[in-house]
Amino acid sequence: MKDFTHEDIERIQDLIDQGNQEAIIQEINDLHPADIAELFQDLNLKQAEWFFEHIPDKEKKADVLMELDEEDRKKLLEGMDNDQIGHFIDLLDTDDAVDLIQELDEEDREEVIQNIEDVEQAGDIVDLLQYDEDTAGGLMGTEFISVNENLSMPDCLREMRHQAEDLDDIYYVYVTDDDNRLKGVLPLKKMITHPSVSKIKHVMETDPVSVKADMPLDEVAIDFEKYDLVAMPVVDSIGRLVGQITVDDVMDEVREQSERDYQLASGISSDIDADDSIWAQTKARLPWLLIGIIGGLVNSLILGGFEAQIAAVTALAFFIPLIGGTGGNVGVQASAIIVQGLANGRLELSDFWRQIWRDLRVALINAVVISLVVFAYIFFTQPGDYALVMAVSVSLFAVVIFATVFGSLVPLTLEKLHINPALATGPFIQITNDVVGLMIYVGMSVWMLKLFPH
Repeated sequence: MKDFTHEDIERIQDLIDQGNQEAIIQEINDLHPADIAELFQDLNLKQAEWFFEHIPDKEKKADVLMELDEEDRKKLLEGMDNDQIGHFIDLLDTDDAVDLIQELDEEDREEVIQNIEDVEQAGDIVDLLQYDEDTAGGLMGTEFISVNENLSMPDCLREMRHQAEDLDDIYYVYVTDDDNRLKGVLPLKKMITHPSVSKIKHVMETDPVSVKADMPLDEVAIDFEKYDLVAMPVVDSIGRLVGQITVDDVMDEVREQSERDYQLASGISSDIDADDSIWAQTKARLPWLLIGIIGGLVNSLILGGFEAQIAAVTALAFFIPLIGGTGGNVGVQASAIIVQGLANGRLELSDFWRQIWRDLRVALINAVVISLVVFAYIFFTQPGDYALVMAVSVSLFAVVIFATVFGSLVPLTLEKLHINPALATGPFIQITNDVVGLMIYVGMSVWMLKLFPH
């Protein structure tokens, strides 16, 4: 791993501006493609295009292209013709090739595929493009070793050597039957300890962990974590081996999904980065801000109808932020726990009502503790003001109950409707709890002022 200093970056920028190809090659010769890709963040488009063009190793150049941020890669691809892109795809694994093609405009995809020299790879890419990109099929590659269960160990080793010539990495050896259905996995230890076995089906590990091609990616990630795998075979609906997913691809997807969920929970409606254009950032951030403004205007209307009571007991106004803040915090806590449970597979939709009942019991405990603390504080700081002490403490009790149940109910409902439940952990919960909490407080205050008139 290479950490570039400010001086390193300036030196490389100067070499690019001078067109000093020999010095640039010396700078990057021993660097990993991911380290080279990191340099592009500090280059303008003209420098980036020259730099990329003068990376001498074609395979390294293809790897650098896939390591780039999506926006940087898109800018470079716009400067290439489809024939060039096709040559790069020839050097990529099928899963990376599919990712690259999916970033192209629809009209360019067919022409790029036609420019792929390896007909077999082109066919694999066409097959993979049929899968939804958010499924196991959309993430898998077709580079793996598979052998027939009826081979002897010597024949198996010869077949493995033949297939391995075209592979960069070998994770597992998959065993299939005559119809290409996955039957087992052949561990390296068995190859060493059973060099002359009659058939490998007698020593393979049966019932390997696999995923269906249409399985959603979040479930694939859960299986990787559960079984501590570095690669996993992908099968079709009748159990035929069609691909392999590696852990690095899964981690990339999990990271991207986490970033999207975090932004969604923060009230950002689309995937953006800090260096995106002002317009892109504004477009992503403004919608929830406008919804927040609407929530604030609704609150002002509620308070407008409560003006006489506030004028009579000004202390009521002091606790409005407490009611809103508590409701928002409680709601976000409850929804965050639900979203986390759904994401890591520890919570199923079949647990819907059991989870609501559990959260309701938690809410009762929290509500009692919070309302008693506030009751004691107001009772001793505002002695004799029973309307105030009852209005605030009872309102807090009700708000905590509502916010917890609402915060749990919304993400579970969104998940049931196949909508990203991370939406529930952001401004939606906070705004709703603000408005409902204020309505509860206003109603409770009016009632208590009637019971304990000033």
